[in-house]
Amino acid sequence: MPGGRLGGGSVAALGLARPGAGGGGRAAPPPPTAPDGLAALAADTGTWDVVVDTWSAAPRAVLEAARLLHGRAGRYVYVSSRSVYTWPWPSVDGPAGAGEPVEGAAADAEATDYPRDKRGGELAAAGTFGERDSLLVRAGLILAPHENIGRLPWWLTRIARGGPVLAPGPRELAVSFIDARDLADWILAAAGQRLSGPYDLAGPPGHTTMGELLDACVRVTGADAELRWTDPEVIADAGIEPWTGLPVWVPPGAELYSPVHRADVSRALATGLECRPAEETVADTWRWLTGIGGVAPLRPDRPPVGLDPEVEAAVLAGPGGVPGTTPEEGASGQ
Repeated sequence: MPGGRLGGGSVAALGLARPGAGGGGRAAPPPPTAPDGLAALAADTGTWDVVVDTWSAAPRAVLEAARLLHGRAGRYVYVSSRSVYTWPWPSVDGPAGAGEPVEGAAADAEATDYPRDKRGGELAAAGTFGERDSLLVRAGLILAPHENIGRLPWWLTRIARGGPVLAPGPRELAVSFIDARDLADWILAAAGQRLSGPYDLAGPPGHTTMGELLDACVRVTGADAELRWTDPEVIADAGIEPWTGLPVWVPPGAELYSPVHRADVSRALATGLECRPAEETVADTWRWLTGIGGVAPLRPDRPPVGLDPEVEAAVLAGPGGVPGTTPEEGASGQ
């Protein structure tokens, strides 16, 4: 089912390429809220082994689609988000009681806010197909080609411009993300295993570091860029927002750090989750980005990410930036 281009597109591509792996190898109908979207679904008399739904708006669309598909699809996989948790989201460092879903969500609701829309979608899927025949995939930070939030494309574009680059430290800070294609692989395998219930899907803690991620951006772009590693305190004093102003990055010790970058994904790993090296994600995203002219299409319902060049220049001109150790091979793109 349509709804999220990044994760949903990867699942669709794999399902079409591997009929029998879970999706039956058939393309999805129009979105349920499109004109005649549900009518097209109702008119299709076919059956599916598995339906993968990535819808991110009004939960009622998930409910209506699930009701139409009940009895014609064996399992319903709903790609949700870790945003459905009350704060703080559960993490390997978090309190033992963390992990309760947000309140105020309903399966038949119109669009409200992202956490409740996703939680409402979960309730719609599980309420229609039952807990045994529904799988709720609570995804964390997703990066890959076709990313439409702009996090990794922003870093690649900025580094490709060259020159001194504000690199948020510390260099060895561990960060985690999941490649959309690894997410899709796990979903199809999980459907084949008949897994059910909620699973957190994110990169394991320590998947990569800010240094490895940005070094990879320098290498794949072949840019004449110098990463200038800057203390988190200097960045905070400049009024730069973590996560949005400098995408992916959250300073160590910040309230957001563990929930975002230290999710407990042990259940997913135990059931077959494998995450490719960060450099592969970076290289493939750069190849996709340059292939479409260098400008990533962005979702209109999300605020832009990235740092204003004038703000970056002002911080780099101050005393807090220190020269990085950008690898020599980065200049040649090897």
